[in-house]
Amino acid sequence: MKPKRDWAADWISNNDDTVRGFPIFVGGASLLAVLVNRAVTGIAPVADASSSQSRADLLTLGLAVTNILTGLVWLTIRPKSISVVNPQGVECRFIFSHLPDFVVSELLWAWESLSGVTCCRSLVVVYDRRCIVQIGVAAESVNSEALAVDAAKLMQGSLYQAAIKSASQSYLANLSLYPGRSELPFLPLNTQAWITLIGEKLDATLAKYVTNERLAVQDRV
Repeated sequence: MKPKRDWAADWISNNDDTVRGFPIFVGGASLLAVLVNRAVTGIAPVADASSSQSRADLLTLGLAVTNILTGLVWLTIRPKSISVVNPQGVECRFIFSHLPDFVVSELLWAWESLSGVTCCRSLVVVYDRRCIVQIGVAAESVNSEALAVDAAKLMQGSLYQAAIKSASQSYLANLSLYPGRSELPFLPLNTQAWITLIGEKLDATLAKYVTNERLAVQDRV
């Protein structure tokens, strides 16, 4: 079943300039209507506080000016569009070597899903105090290789701590404007945005691996 389209939203999106300038047209038409009305009816151009017509005209003029100012604000303030850039770095495909096949398959599925339907070009997964996945484009180190993730340092940063405390998604829409950029040296230099979240599905899969690993260690002991 196809999702129902919102025709009003589509029309507004396709006619953004017209919609933003609409209050100016309404305000200008209201001003013109007041002037024409006073000229045709022979009312004195000077407002008279004792006249109900003058009071109505003053109210109309105030609303018209408000509409014009609103339209000017809408035309001036626009959301800044961020253009897609090519990440400056090197290709990286690090996966923790001791992970079983079913965990690796789950992690690769997550990466392929993200990179396929979004602009995501880098994925880092930190679990059990270590980086188990670093895939996509990474920052280039001095020896022209991918810069590895320092999991211990990352976990001490404010971005990681905020995600753990809130247990919800957080993001920086414009990474260059926030000091948190220094906590992410492993990302490409021109990274525009960063999203931190707790992957519940991955957590369930990785929890099985960690539990089995600890049981195996106990058996060997």
